[in-house]
Amino acid sequence: QTSRAEADGVTPRSEDFSRWYLDVIKHGDLCDYGPVRGTMVIKPYGFALWEEVQGWLDGRFKELGHKNAYFPQLIPYSFIQKEASHVEGFSPELALVTVGGGKELEEPLVVRPTSETMVNHMFSQWIQSYRDLPLLVNQWANVTRWEMRTRPFVRTLEFLWQEGHTAHATPEEAEAEALQMIRVYEEFAYSMAAMPVVTGRKSPLESFAGAEHTYTIEAMMGDMRALQAGTSHNLGQNFAKAFDTLYQDEDGAMKHIYQTSWGVSTRLVGGIIMSHGDDKGLMFPPNLAPTQVIVVPIFKKGSEREAVLAHAQRAVAACKAAGFRAELDRNEGKSPGWKYNYWEMKGVPVRVEVGPRDVKEGVCVTARRDVPGKEGKTFGVPVEDQEALAAHVGGLLADIQAGMLEAATRFRDENIVDVTSYDELKAAVAEGKWARGGWTGDDAQEEQIKEETGATLRCFPFEQPEGPHECFMTGA
Repeated sequence: QTSRAEADGVTPRSEDFSRWYLDVIKHGDLCDYGPVRGTMVIKPYGFALWEEVQGWLDGRFKELGHKNAYFPQLIPYSFIQKEASHVEGFSPELALVTVGGGKELEEPLVVRPTSETMVNHMFSQWIQSYRDLPLLVNQWANVTRWEMRTRPFVRTLEFLWQEGHTAHATPEEAEAEALQMIRVYEEFAYSMAAMPVVTGRKSPLESFAGAEHTYTIEAMMGDMRALQAGTSHNLGQNFAKAFDTLYQDEDGAMKHIYQTSWGVSTRLVGGIIMSHGDDKGLMFPPNLAPTQVIVVPIFKKGSEREAVLAHAQRAVAACKAAGFRAELDRNEGKSPGWKYNYWEMKGVPVRVEVGPRDVKEGVCVTARRDVPGKEGKTFGVPVEDQEALAAHVGGLLADIQAGMLEAATRFRDENIVDVTSYDELKAAVAEGKWARGGWTGDDAQEEQIKEETGATLRCFPFEQPEGPHECFMTGA
């Protein structure tokens, strides 16, 4: 029997990963291309996945004392120019508005590439005293960056994200905040996305424009490429000095604030897709899957329809009552095989099958997305006993979540190579693997490696292997 993936013309993941990615986001009904080059339309199924990301992160931010706000999308160009490294870093990506209401504007307006400048303009008005600190805000917004090479979810002209902005009285508080938030992103990656990451500090060359330090979570995709999945920046006093954001300390002295900013975007959706999945299509970790359980009714005769649908609805109700995101398959006139392949393509973790025989016996069959064939099926699962069904499905979801993280972690660890020389690094990169080694090189040597191998310095990991370590470039 031809699989749904083959029928839809989905390129096998092992054959062409890049093509597979574009195929599954199309046939998985996640997004479509917008009319402006480099833009995308996020379809309901894709947006539901983003909402799951939003829901967990938003709750975590609020637990830590952050409050949501919203800042204007249009930013005066003079704001961007106030911080020298900031304008230099973002200038090639800026989209400018020069005409409004049919008239030439006195000053061009930048369509938000990020909000540090606008936030500082407002912070300088809101913060007067040490009593106003710390100030902890977050916004959910869209961002525009004029990217030349785009890829749905991963890199688009316009994307959705959250950006946190905080103000503090001391450098120690700002550093603690920046580190706390990168750990929040790390927690999300492991516990929700089943996506193991390497957490660490970016090199100066790779840091955010205007930051003292940038911290990052780096994830290995299924093609062994690295994805920067989230960042947190200690901005020091750079923006505060540019915008003269001052507060009066307890001793009466006027001082500049210390700041952080941190964010993740819809790039995370791309990372989740590329971390998991197989030749059959998408594979979503249960904790984030828009639909965790799909109940598929199967009947051949019209006389069987009513009883099978009623039994299937009871299974849906049991799963929903237990708090699972469950749906009933409403595709009629399709074969069971077509239905199974359809939901496998969409990455639903657990499938519940209900047929006439199951109705008579008061049971159902469950199937795991991560284990193909009969090996992943459980027969005779009770439906009438709703607690037993919920317990069984809950166990499957937890097991699938843990298994996906274990598989992704094993894949990552198998493809990180420890190197002690530049030649060893070149060999590792040539194989598509990640290289890990000692580093005391300068910016010029970092650029040299990038030019000669195409590899970038992803981060200095917080978790370091036992030393001593010699720099593979300098021997120091």
